Amino acid sequence: MGLTSMAVLLLAIAAAVALFALTIWLWPRLGKKSIGSVLARFGMLLATQLTLFAAIGLWANQSFGFFASWADLFGLEKGQGVVVDHSQGNKPVQVVGIQQVKGHGSVPSIAGKVEKVNIRGSESKIASPAFVYLPPEYFQPEYANKTFPASVVLTGYPGTAEALIKGLHYPQEAQKLAKAKKMQPTILVMMRPTVAPPRDTECIDIPGGPQTETFFTKDLRKALSEQYRIGLKAANWGVIGDSTGGYCALKFAMRHPDSYGAAAALSGYYDAKQDATTGSLFGGDKKLEKDNDLMWRLKNKPLPPVSLLVTSSKQGEDNYDDTKKFIAASAHHPTRVSSMILEVGGHNFNTWRREIPGTLQWMGSRLSA
Repeated sequence: MGLTSMAVLLLAIAAAVALFALTIWLWPRLGKKSIGSVLARFGMLLATQLTLFAAIGLWANQSFGFFASWADLFGLEKGQGVVVDHSQGNKPVQVVGIQQVKGHGSVPSIAGKVEKVNIRGSESKIASPAFVYLPPEYFQPEYANKTFPASVVLTGYPGTAEALIKGLHYPQEAQKLAKAKKMQPTILVMMRPTVAPPRDTECIDIPGGPQTETFFTKDLRKALSEQYRIGLKAANWGVIGDSTGGYCALKFAMRHPDSYGAAAALSGYYDAKQDATTGSLFGGDKKLEKDNDLMWRLKNKPLPPVSLLVTSSKQGEDNYDDTKKFIAASAHHPTRVSSMILEVGGHNFNTWRREIPGTLQWMGSRLSA
């Protein structure tokens, strides 16, 4: 059974409840003052606590999408990374599965469709999975010869792409808003920024390492525009992300305004974080480090002609003060900056679910088909 399956969660909950009940039932019988009784009481309390924490951990993982599998949890997910020397006959995008948009039926022209794809970068030599949401209009006759805007949607680190569908409900929200005429039909490309797991690259072209920025700003757009009816202009493409994905989104638009015309950062931050999960990101290159510091760019580089959205909360978010500084520094022509500031909201899925409808509407108004 998979780490994220409901069966595993229910089994853990049932085990915790059963052990708790059994402990209460047997406690009087284990009240003797003997080593055996003491060890038995200790063992039952320990087992009850472990199953309780396991149930809470599994629930949190399902809610927030930290790990996708048992191998991912235990750090064994190392097989997908930089891919080199593909044969020329391989397509850059391969569809490997299809999903229905939950609660909307199975007819694509009515419900839309989510395709699971593998994307191969010809320049970056990176291969990564993604989920592509195609809105119902994509399959309707009147749109047969029309192109669509697209928005890349990124998780935080480590994150799972499935959480964008099951936890944050991006396809369902996009379909609901388009049906209500609050946003234009938009293709969503949902994935995690961790394209060289388990390393957190902070979406940087690391010297001598994974070329993550090249993958997202060049390879991804080219490959998907060849596979689907998406334009190649920056005005056709946006990018949304939460946490680490939010930093990546802002950076892609600010550093590559010819690739992305709009970017939205939900609880994002503004410079690359280096720790044990990232290793050395810049190889001692101070210029590269500055170029990836968004606040430094705002003060020392020409402002890019892009639209940016940042979100935070007055209470519960660590990025509130930095977000105010970012807004003040970027609110000048030709950059257009918008914000969504909640009174209270933590760094979690519940907060982002409150921000996603407004973010999608904002993004829909910034992109062209």
